[in-house]
Amino acid sequence: MKTIDKIYAASLEVKKSKFHSFLIPFSSFEETLNDLKKRHPKANHFVTAFRYLNKENQIVEGSSDDGEPRGSSGRPTLKVLQGHNLINVGIITIRYFGGILLGVGGLVRAYSDVANLVISKADLIDYSPVFEYSFEVDYNKTREVEYFIKKNEIFVVDRKFSGEGIEYILRDSIEKINLIKEIL
Repeated sequence: MKTIDKIYAASLEVKKSKFHSFLIPFSSFEETLNDLKKRHPKANHFVTAFRYLNKENQIVEGSSDDGEPRGSSGRPTLKVLQGHNLINVGIITIRYFGGILLGVGGLVRAYSDVANLVISKADLIDYSPVFEYSFEVDYNKTREVEYFIKKNEIFVVDRKFSGEGIEYILRDSIEKINLIKEIL
């Protein structure tokens, strides 16, 4: 599976209708959708599709036609995400109607084409599952733990200080989590 770590954009014009597509990490999907709706108040449609892994490692998918004929836009966009085996991403496509009806087939092609176009512009990265791990160490071991975390570039979500020591909350690949478990 592949994913992305930043937003990508692409545009396409089909019979005077303008399609602006954004490939987004799922973590910022809702925020980006709200922002785009504010920045494009005159747009006719905001078609969406997304795929992400939930905490049970199950793929959750969804799409919206946002007023386009049923099955003509959101579902074809989702199929493009599936076809590229993308995870933890979403696509938002903004359409400005150009005055010429495209028909269901034309809409399917246009939304699929602009989704493929934005994906072709993206730097896709291999997806690796992320795990969260927390542990507590005495203050006398923190220097060793901090050195190990920095050396292995392990992502620290939080450090909580107490009277006895420091509780670390880490989020990283299983390989890096297992490395830290070995030194504890």
